[in-house]
Amino acid sequence: MTTTLPVRAPRTALSTLRRDPRDLWPEHARKLYDRLVGLYGEGDALPTLAASWIAHQRSIHTQRSYAHGFRIFEEFAREYGAHPMAVKVVLADAFRLHLETAPTWVRVKGGARGEMALTGKPYSEASRANALSAASSFFAYLDKVSDDGVKNPFDAVQRPVLDPDYSPTPGYTEDEWARLLRTARDHHRSTAHRKRAYALLLMLYTCCLRIDSLLNARVEDLGYDKGHRVLLLEKMKGGGRKKKPIPPVAWDALQDYLDGRTSGWLFCTASGGQLDEPAVWRLLQSLAKRAELPARGPHGTKGDAITHALAKKDARPDKIQRWADHKDSRTTQRYNQRKELLDDSPGYGLAADVARTLEHGSA
Repeated sequence: MTTTLPVRAPRTALSTLRRDPRDLWPEHARKLYDRLVGLYGEGDALPTLAASWIAHQRSIHTQRSYAHGFRIFEEFAREYGAHPMAVKVVLADAFRLHLETAPTWVRVKGGARGEMALTGKPYSEASRANALSAASSFFAYLDKVSDDGVKNPFDAVQRPVLDPDYSPTPGYTEDEWARLLRTARDHHRSTAHRKRAYALLLMLYTCCLRIDSLLNARVEDLGYDKGHRVLLLEKMKGGGRKKKPIPPVAWDALQDYLDGRTSGWLFCTASGGQLDEPAVWRLLQSLAKRAELPARGPHGTKGDAITHALAKKDARPDKIQRWADHKDSRTTQRYNQRKELLDDSPGYGLAADVARTLEHGSA
């Protein structure tokens, strides 16, 4: 493995401090550090610099996304015998090609709990773009913290062209959402599971929340302001805090689920631990199957909420943009455009004419 590194190790400077600033790193920076120390040892600069780069990101969402993308890049570099910090443009471009065909990790059906295998479909365009963006961002960070500068090998690497109007996640109509909510309220496993599922879905949908934002909320973040029940949340993109008003139907379901609980994770496991995204994925897959709807994960919920809000007669795009926590109005409108691409398809009119001709014969 190549060990000539473009950046000086930060260990000496850290050793002179009274306290170690690494103790303040967020979760995803700490996890990446521990993983890299296990692979490269504490004497290598990579664990500290990579984790510092993750901690440098403003939002939890970006920290998690970049940490995941960097792990894919690091595994690729190690497989080729190159130190990740010493990768040059030829190997960087080979990483792009690798992502187009490499299998992904999937759960082993019938295997042990948590057992995974590299047998999944190749990375999607969005996943490839994220991995390349993460690697590029890491080298850009190295350039900032290096005394002599570091050339970013990913500057010359082409990224997948993503269509902002396309989403692989199937959307639900308002009637289908009502069916999903009724299934959660009336037909899901035990009473405790029904209460949690119903409250969680209502909070996601009526408050227009990202799943990671909701799962990081605590009961202590609930409050009251100017006649509204609110949830004080950290914004997952761009940082900052925001009060989200909770509609009465969602508040009542949430209080029924909490049953007097005043502390801890807002949505938790039976033992009080933080509910995680894989558990929510499994929940939605199960509910969709029971409701006879297309299976999907939680990330399409916010898009459905925006699409349905924009379809109302008195819709105010500016208010919906703020509700959705979008900085750019074009991001909000994309959800409407995706729906219009389907609802306004000229193919429906052509098909109706063809059907009439086939049934009654040509005029």
